[in-house]
Amino acid sequence: MNEVIERILNHRSIRSFEDKPLTEDQIHTIIESAQAASSSSFIQAYTIIGVTDRKKKAALAQVAGSQEYVEKNGHLFVFCADLHRHDVIAEMENKDLGEPLESTEKFMVACIDAALAAQNASLAAESMGLGICYIGGIRNDLPAVSEILQIPTRVVPLFGLTVGYPEKITDKKPRLPLTNVYHINGYQQEKDTFIAELREYNDIVSRYYLERTGGKRADTWTGQIASMLEKKSRMYMKEFVEKQGLNKR
Repeated sequence: MNEVIERILNHRSIRSFEDKPLTEDQIHTIIESAQAASSSSFIQAYTIIGVTDRKKKAALAQVAGSQEYVEKNGHLFVFCADLHRHDVIAEMENKDLGEPLESTEKFMVACIDAALAAQNASLAAESMGLGICYIGGIRNDLPAVSEILQIPTRVVPLFGLTVGYPEKITDKKPRLPLTNVYHINGYQQEKDTFIAELREYNDIVSRYYLERTGGKRADTWTGQIASMLEKKSRMYMKEFVEKQGLNKR
């Protein structure tokens, strides 16, 4: 096993950082690594916003559910699906790109491009000995985030990425069994096998939480996820995305 694979397999989210900012060189290397990710048809439909202003970081932390590590970290990046620059391209090249830019396909391309770039950025950061944590909580209130970050039309902030020097390293969370996520030559739909694998995984996750919390918590994975999905959250998203001029066709 090589160093890159070891780094990937050793990933865990870091939620406690030292009070030490990243250097400009580190930030630029992380961004350049993000830009090196694959991009569908070279469309490069994403933008990354670095947030250094303390008041803005505090406001974003509040939106994300008062998560302290959104405010206190080495650097905060916000990854956005971005087709705004393609509106500019339309003007530059005298083309009518309205309908294509409003399509679900192009919105998916923008989201995928942003996610690929973010994972490259994360791997680059971790290779420097830094820790990272994705922040989906900024989607709690995207209108507020858009105001804070001055987001134009055809742009949707997708998630934050906190990066910094780890103050506390948590245990690695166990993932689903490989056979539950990797199917050969088609989607395997043997329900009893599927359920048996999930029950076995529930036992693993429950033991993980018992050990991590000293016996105070013993959630199963299916129970945890079912309870989370039962609660309606961010139900405004479709309306917001369409208002931004995306995913309308």
